[in-house]
Amino acid sequence: MRRGFATEARNLALEVRGEMGLTPYMTLDPWALAQLYGIPVYPLDEMVAWGCRTVTADYFTQARPAFSAALVPVGSGRVIVENSAQTQTRRRASISHEMAHVLLEHPFLSGFASLDSCQAAVREVEQEADCLGGELLIPSRAALAAARDGATDEQVARRYRVSVQFARMRMNRSGARKRAANERDRRLRIGA
Repeated sequence: MRRGFATEARNLALEVRGEMGLTPYMTLDPWALAQLYGIPVYPLDEMVAWGCRTVTADYFTQARPAFSAALVPVGSGRVIVENSAQTQTRRRASISHEMAHVLLEHPFLSGFASLDSCQAAVREVEQEADCLGGELLIPSRAALAAARDGATDEQVARRYRVSVQFARMRMNRSGARKRAANERDRRLRIGA
């Protein structure tokens, strides 16, 4: 991930949340975010119900439930196809990740000179989308407030409607627990 991107992601997430009328401490609805930006979200199970039953839909919803979501170009627009067989918390994280690609205006990657450069480019845009997607769901400010309050990963997960693993990842990557611990240590040293 490029230098300074984490700060850029924090600021962009707060700006987007503001557009939605959300403070950093409120729960974000990823589907509402997609709607705000004009990105239709199509769950695979609904596509099957509409008569679009295909080998691909069956494969992704039954045989390969690890597929979460994809941003798909359609003409000059984009749509998100999501695996509705996933848990609600996984779906929320997946839609946020795909919307991060939209917000960051990531191009669809193709036509690279070598496989190595393609893999490096894909890895970078995926890391950026992971970072911004995480900031959208649990902003660093919210993670720090939770850490200062001594919230567990389970409590953070319930509050922001994400999985415990996702909450743990955000609390760690944001540095919230470490920063809150440093603040406590500083207060103890000053008070001693």
